[in-house]
Amino acid sequence: MAFLNRLISNATNIGRLMDLMDKAPQWRAQLLAKKNELRGGSFRDASMGMCALVAAADGTIDPAERMRVAGLIGSDPVLQNFPTDELRDLFEDNCNRLVADPAFGRAHVLQQIGKAAGKPTEAHAVVQIGIMIGNADGNFDQNEIAAVREACQTLGVDPQQFGI
Repeated sequence: MAFLNRLISNATNIGRLMDLMDKAPQWRAQLLAKKNELRGGSFRDASMGMCALVAAADGTIDPAERMRVAGLIGSDPVLQNFPTDELRDLFEDNCNRLVADPAFGRAHVLQQIGKAAGKPTEAHAVVQIGIMIGNADGNFDQNEIAAVREACQTLGVDPQQFGI
């Protein structure tokens, strides 16, 4: 019975992940449509906090993962409202804080993410960016899902509206 429950749970998780992958192009289009509304410093800081939180979700941030996320940050059309070097510096600072002191770093990053709370357009965009970053390698794992759910709590957003 335990095996069957685990099999059903895994099938449900795979189905949810497939739904998220199917929604990615739709979310990209939504973000691009709102690009002009996503110019503020609170969105910038929150999105870079989210990128670092997802990158560190498994407890480590290896150099290859940093480079992959930094590359995504630099090429994302929604984030082109901001200088790439500024975004990468914010991302690296958040990552360094998470590595140097995980508890304090996590508190700092969640504080950065919280800057978008109370701003629905920004908050939803930050969550969508987190999901896309987590899913960029084709494996949006349970640690990354938990990190995005924690960010949703900080933002006051229901994670179920994103299928997580």
